[in-house]
Amino acid sequence: MAGTGKSTISRTIARELAEKKRLAASFFFTRGKKDISHSRMFFTTIAAQLANSLPVLRPFISDAIDNNPAIFKRGLREQWDQLILSPLKGAPTQSIQLVVVIDALDECDSMDDIQLILQLIEEAKDLDTVRIKIFLTSRPEIPIFDGFRQLSGEAYRDFILHNIPVDTVNADISTFFLQKLSPLKAKHGLATPWPDEQTVEQLVERAAGLFIYAATTLRFIRDGINGPEEQLSLVLTATESSLSATEHLDGIYTTLLQQSVLGKRGYQECEQLAEWFRQVVGSIVVMFNTMPARNLAQLLQMPFNMVSRTLNSLRSVLHVPEDESQPVRLFHLSFRDFLQDSRRCSDSRFQIDEKERHISLFRRCMGHISQLQENMCDLWGPGVLITEIPNDTIQKCIPPHIQYACRYWFDHWQLGNRVEEDIKTIREFLEQHFLHWLEGLSLIGEVSNGAHIIIALEEILSVSCNAH
Repeated sequence: MAGTGKSTISRTIARELAEKKRLAASFFFTRGKKDISHSRMFFTTIAAQLANSLPVLRPFISDAIDNNPAIFKRGLREQWDQLILSPLKGAPTQSIQLVVVIDALDECDSMDDIQLILQLIEEAKDLDTVRIKIFLTSRPEIPIFDGFRQLSGEAYRDFILHNIPVDTVNADISTFFLQKLSPLKAKHGLATPWPDEQTVEQLVERAAGLFIYAATTLRFIRDGINGPEEQLSLVLTATESSLSATEHLDGIYTTLLQQSVLGKRGYQECEQLAEWFRQVVGSIVVMFNTMPARNLAQLLQMPFNMVSRTLNSLRSVLHVPEDESQPVRLFHLSFRDFLQDSRRCSDSRFQIDEKERHISLFRRCMGHISQLQENMCDLWGPGVLITEIPNDTIQKCIPPHIQYACRYWFDHWQLGNRVEEDIKTIREFLEQHFLHWLEGLSLIGEVSNGAHIIIALEEILSVSCNAH
């Protein structure tokens, strides 16, 4: 399945399957979130859920783990064969047909893994004992199409959301606007009818089948700094009706940013607000994991009021929870794509330079982890097991922004605009704080990732030495 609205559909289907006790397992890939942006925990998660939903599989999966305790660190092929395919083949015959839901495969960060996953799950079609169907959603990207082309014709059926009759889609979007805008009419005492039929038709025309346009437009009208009538007027005058669906979406994003972030302020204040935007939202766009606003401010070494002010002006495109312990996140990846494409984001004040943001975050991370000290959790002895340390002690001594810096400084450096001065900073850090960093990784359960970083660093730094 491909197209706008896929995640909403897959979540609804997963919920309905669970209610009918037919959901075998589910995995929702999300780019930028630590454990669900890559495939390393994909098959292990599916296996764990299969063991819960189909108890007859438990002994087979348990035996696979006992026979290979390191299976969780093995490659996808080995995990699939031992944790899923073999247990399914060995299980007693089941009469019920179960479904595995895989959402947003395109948001897995490795294109090679995407194609391998498709090849592996095709093998489930030959199962005799357990009938498994796989419901998979993705945007229509080339690696996905290539992966499906390599499958046998009887292995899958596709359903492309963009191929739904236009009249059906438009009717749904029209109903959405009428139902969601109606409460605003009563709340603000607007004249009846509001919006009128012609206005709704204009909104539907601009949406051009994109539900994300409709949802973003609604939030802009509802949450904007002006009243809903003026906000609606801004939407209707933002783009010409003859533009494409993507151009309409870009138009609403541009209008939203100019009105919500900058408003009618003077030149100098607008420049300052745009700089805050690029720092705060630009960081959210490229970060590998989400975090609460206060921790984000700590990571960026910015006053919380600056970060909070920036985020609160963007509630139409960002989920900013009232509960400050919950992470801030983008409502839709199309906003990230818009900001990173200078051809789409016509206002240069809001354009996000991905490499610039990565190197900026690397330097922020390096500033934090260069302050690490020995025995940062004030442990009572050198032989203390991690399992003996209360989690709240670790969270207090190594807060989320420090944990993020320990885990991701190298990734940001690899993806950023590298300069020789940064390599010098890394060398000095390793000379002075290498053991402190390893201690921090150990405490937060990320030693394995640290090992990968060390291996990569050894090669990079040796090349740098040879170049000099």
